Amino acid sequence: MNKRARNFLSRYKVALVVTAFITLATFLISGFSALMPLLALAVIEVTFSFENAVINSQVLGGMNKFWRTVFLTVGIAIAVFGVRLVLPLILVSATTDSSLSHVVGLALNNPDEYAHELESAYPVIAAFGGVFLLMIGLRFFGEKKEVLWLDSVEAPLAEFNQPWWVTLLGASAASLVIYTILAPGDTRVFVAGILGGVTFIVIKLISHLLMRRNLQLARNNKHHVAQGWSGFVQFMYLELLDASFSFDGVIAAFAITKDVLLIAAGLGIGAIFVRSITVHMLERGTLQQYRYLVHGAHYAIASLAILLLLSIRLDIPEVVSGFLGLIIIAASFESSRRHNNREKATLAT
Repeated sequence: MNKRARNFLSRYKVALVVTAFITLATFLISGFSALMPLLALAVIEVTFSFENAVINSQVLGGMNKFWRTVFLTVGIAIAVFGVRLVLPLILVSATTDSSLSHVVGLALNNPDEYAHELESAYPVIAAFGGVFLLMIGLRFFGEKKEVLWLDSVEAPLAEFNQPWWVTLLGASAASLVIYTILAPGDTRVFVAGILGGVTFIVIKLISHLLMRRNLQLARNNKHHVAQGWSGFVQFMYLELLDASFSFDGVIAAFAITKDVLLIAAGLGIGAIFVRSITVHMLERGTLQQYRYLVHGAHYAIASLAILLLLSIRLDIPEVVSGFLGLIIIAASFESSRRHNNREKATLAT
């Protein structure tokens, strides 16, 4: 076995083992015919969440080894069972005023009706996830940065250098648009959007306070205590980010199969590989090597946020948001590669 193959197995061994287990269980329970939908669902998840891997890699860079391990172990269980199986059931139950047991019964025994109920709950889901993701994108572009990708777009906001003002104004405008245009007078959808914004603010404020506490305790040789709490908050932030990215994938999955367990299995495999890609990027220093990749990820997040919000009222095919994100990431990667080639050529001369 060559070195490249050994490195691949080392980085993706957890994903490969879990994938093998899920694939075997699916085959034994549902037969060979379920394997093709399983593969399609995994591809959908990776396509929809690739930009998530870039942002995850950036956040993981500030976490210690313990919380990175938690992200790849406990985080995988949350992603597979919590976000892709249990969370949609809870959201349908909450938005339809039905008991959770009734919704579980629908999912297992009447998947067509469950799919319909999930689509009915989608505006609430999209409002929460859309505002949450929008604030992530706006906060990044509202900060003053040494590296700019699309100068005409980024320079004015970066020069303003007020990330919180940009973020709050953007979220407020989005909430107003939700209440007046996208879901006129619908209090549930409006409140969901507000909660998406509040959740982002709370997570960021707690993280900021704990990071300040880290600096104080570091002077007293107690840095490891604060690092634990800070790591926990960052871990929860990553899980919320993953949940926000997963909603479109869950909805799109029903075009392939109505079997909720198969959906959770296929999307779960994809989520595991997204996590492994995250760690791979971190270990390879991909974000440092390709300077515009983080910019591309935030553009992709902002575009997904806008599409999520528009989908409250408009019928936007899920494939649009998935491939739009990939196209933006690919463009930022190519721009980074060209920049690196120019620098090499300059040094060579």
